[in-house]
Amino acid sequence: MKSGSAPKDAASLMEWLMDKSVNGTAPLSSAEDLAQEYLIDESYADDGERIDALIQWETTKNFTAGFITGLGGILTMPVSVPADMLASWLIQARMSAAIARICGFDLSSDRVQTFILACLAGDAVKDVGKAAGIDLTQGVTKTMMKKVSAEVVEELHEQVGKRLMTAAAKKGATSLARGIPLLGGVVGGVFDATACNVVGRTAKALFYPRRKSRAA
Repeated sequence: MKSGSAPKDAASLMEWLMDKSVNGTAPLSSAEDLAQEYLIDESYADDGERIDALIQWETTKNFTAGFITGLGGILTMPVSVPADMLASWLIQARMSAAIARICGFDLSSDRVQTFILACLAGDAVKDVGKAAGIDLTQGVTKTMMKKVSAEVVEELHEQVGKRLMTAAAKKGATSLARGIPLLGGVVGGVFDATACNVVGRTAKALFYPRRKSRAA
């Protein structure tokens, strides 16, 4: 897949998101660098607090991304709709990857990357896991992840891809509110920020299951 090209199907979308979120793409740094910003900060009591702070900051960033890409209105909708979705998903995937890294997971692992992308399903991640034949209600550990069969991981990957493509289709169908320039920006920003917060809490519950997420 050529650098900077837009994903055209579920497989390339997943590949694009993981590449750009883990390795970074201007103006966003890599997930590793993002995680290190919080890991080296000793003002946090534990990794749980680090993750909460990360979710809060990235949620604010996602609101801004959604607001800016929604301001174009109906005239730029053919461009702003995919740009909006990609920007939001990229921020959310990078945040989820950083959370996984804070929790000690290897971001170069294909398995870890699949679970990172699964976080984009938000509250539906348990249903996605169930459809793939894996119980995600209690989160994941490195040991558990190694025991999951390659077939189950592949199925989870496919289920997440289908979920994202379905979400893209639904979001496109409900984008008429963005035809009103200013209102469209606000609606887009609030929607994306809310989704980012949900994804962040999902990632924390998945990779840091020692206590419930406190990010609101």
